[in-house]
Amino acid sequence: MRWTGRRQSSNVEDRRGRGIGGGGMLGKGGLGLGGIVIIVVISLILGKNPLTLLQQTNVASEDYTTTDQPVQLSPEEEEQKEFVSTVLADTEDVWHKLMPDYRDPVLVLFTSQVESACGMASAASGPFYCSPDEKLYIDLSFYDELKNRFEAPGDFAQAYVIAHEVGHHVQHLLGITDRVHAQREQLSEEEYNKLSVRLELQADFLAGVWAHHADKLQNILEPGDLEEALQAASAIGDDRLQMQARGYVVPDSFTHGTSEQRVHWFKKGFETGDIKQGDTFNTTDL
Repeated sequence: MRWTGRRQSSNVEDRRGRGIGGGGMLGKGGLGLGGIVIIVVISLILGKNPLTLLQQTNVASEDYTTTDQPVQLSPEEEEQKEFVSTVLADTEDVWHKLMPDYRDPVLVLFTSQVESACGMASAASGPFYCSPDEKLYIDLSFYDELKNRFEAPGDFAQAYVIAHEVGHHVQHLLGITDRVHAQREQLSEEEYNKLSVRLELQADFLAGVWAHHADKLQNILEPGDLEEALQAASAIGDDRLQMQARGYVVPDSFTHGTSEQRVHWFKKGFETGDIKQGDTFNTTDL
């Protein structure tokens, strides 16, 4: 992916290296890091959203404190920040072009755990978007997981991860996220999971739309880049993750879609570049 020497977004909040002290997850009755890891593993096995389980177990206490000591970043860490800042800038350029009323989100970089308007989260839950504060959150160690555990290396695979979370921001701005979440109490868990899958597949589609237009605007793609993104989309399908975790799959518990579905919708977004063709909620083409 061609990314060096281009504009970097100023909407990046670097919280890496900030620790949790006093209370919260690591003290005063907090769940503890080991407990968080257990919850995340259970969520993968059950096909649930780790953030939901963490909130249900009241991981975040009101009396936690953070330590905000200066952090010396390595050259590699600085380069990582430059990369994600450039990718975020690319998403801003594309979505402002496609949506006149687009509002930039903030990308928060963190280490191990982070506080958001959606509650406390562990790095083990993976990158996520929080609509109440309109921020994307990522512990960049996830990219090591993507490369080593999920066998999806490459800078464009990493860019896809950010573009997918920005896709959730687009859904939020369009009112789609609120409409889906409003149905949580009205549906069974199985039926709501189906809506969640459609929400996630649409975010994959929007990531593809971004890639389509970003390449036209900036000529960012190099040979093999598209394959990197498709490999990443395939690697984090519900069926593949469940098979890795327990050796079999439970489709009714899917919340993000199968590997095949995620690849299909990213490709559709990339090939069409047309946001109007991404209505995953009113199609049988899943």
